[in-house]
Amino acid sequence: MTNINKKIDLKQFLHKLPKVELHLHLEGAIPLQILLTLIQKYKGSNYISLSDLRKRFEYKNFKHFIKTWYWKNNFIKEYEDYEFIAENVAQNLAQQNIRYAEVYFSPSDFQQKGSHTQKIAQAIRRGINKQIDNIEINLIADLVRDETNKLPQLEQIIEVKNQGIIGIGLGGKEKEFPPQLFKAVFHKAKANGFCTTCHAGEAAGTDYIWQAIKDLKVDRIGHGLAAKDDPELIKYLINHKIPVEMCPISNVKTASVSSMLDHPIVDFYRKGMIVSINTDDPEMFNTSLEKEFLTLMKTFNLDLDDIYNICKNGIQSLWCSEIKKDELLTKLNQYYKSFVN
Repeated sequence: MTNINKKIDLKQFLHKLPKVELHLHLEGAIPLQILLTLIQKYKGSNYISLSDLRKRFEYKNFKHFIKTWYWKNNFIKEYEDYEFIAENVAQNLAQQNIRYAEVYFSPSDFQQKGSHTQKIAQAIRRGINKQIDNIEINLIADLVRDETNKLPQLEQIIEVKNQGIIGIGLGGKEKEFPPQLFKAVFHKAKANGFCTTCHAGEAAGTDYIWQAIKDLKVDRIGHGLAAKDDPELIKYLINHKIPVEMCPISNVKTASVSSMLDHPIVDFYRKGMIVSINTDDPEMFNTSLEKEFLTLMKTFNLDLDDIYNICKNGIQSLWCSEIKKDELLTKLNQYYKSFVN
């Protein structure tokens, strides 16, 4: 167990802990008051209250969550809206002492409204840059499983790679669109210098994780819950040091797992898998990294050493430069060592 050399307020300790996020969707991280402002912009001040908006974000299952996701996106219409939400998400993350984040954005969710991928990316970057002194954020373009021909969208993303887009991801309706359908687009993404990740094993089985590894050759796995059912897959992920971006509270809220006690993250961690803790869609799940850590500590009797090690996993899994990783790790070590001996 951790040897604490002073009495600490655990919640305050976790709040001030220098943190990173690897699996965070911009559109799911919009502070509710900011989302309400957008809703009022398009629907008027009497359309919905803040308390009723909170109630909207309670889900029966993963399918219900996806339906709510698309409902929320109806209120992001103009490029200035993307800039607005990006600035406020960045500010909110910085206030939580998140020092660096790799944030998904989903341009295809908005193309039917006439928005262009390139202009969306530029607007998001303008918003993020307004918080540049407080947090560093790079972007992951989520291709979203809504059709199989994603090559045209990848071409658009390549055009604005200089907006800090370092990765390509694949979220959305997992069961309907298995990873192998996107083999060509992922290979082209790699050829163009993008890192890659794929939501796999969240709402489907272990074969989807294997497809992400073997067919897409991803650098990281998003969620990866189903790996618990395949010991050989667990060994593969450990032996090949493939990081898994895990989002415990999200998985409980979408009923991807029945309860926190049934979540495999701690078992994976103790077996030596490179797992990180993330919030996925924090404002839609009423969570934060601080809440994630507290919940796992309470549920599984983790100590501060465990949280420190998982935080190190997160830093080591990042796609930023080695110099940036060293900087983040140094800050984590300095903070942690000031509390333990």
